[in-house]
Amino acid sequence: MTALFYLTIFLFLGLSALLCFVILIQESKSFGLGASFGGDSGDSLFGTSTALVLKKFTAYLAIIFVVFCIVLSFWSSALGHKTTLPRVSIEETQG
Repeated sequence: MTALFYLTIFLFLGLSALLCFVILIQESKSFGLGASFGGDSGDSLFGTSTALVLKKFTAYLAIIFVVFCIVLSFWSSALGHKTTLPRVSIEETQG
């Protein structure tokens, strides 16, 4: 169970990196990452028709990202309840 949890976290980190990259290569109103690859500020990195595809792909990745966040949040809290914390007793002293 723990190995599957860490594999899911690894996939989540990969998804986060992919989402960041897809956001950065999109066409922006000013100079974006596409201009770094030699394109004009008005051009897209992969051509003119990819703007809509990248926006849809970004939306799908964002939805998957939110679902992963929720699942990992519930999963990590469920794993946290299985651990037992040592009980500490506090004694009051009068002095």
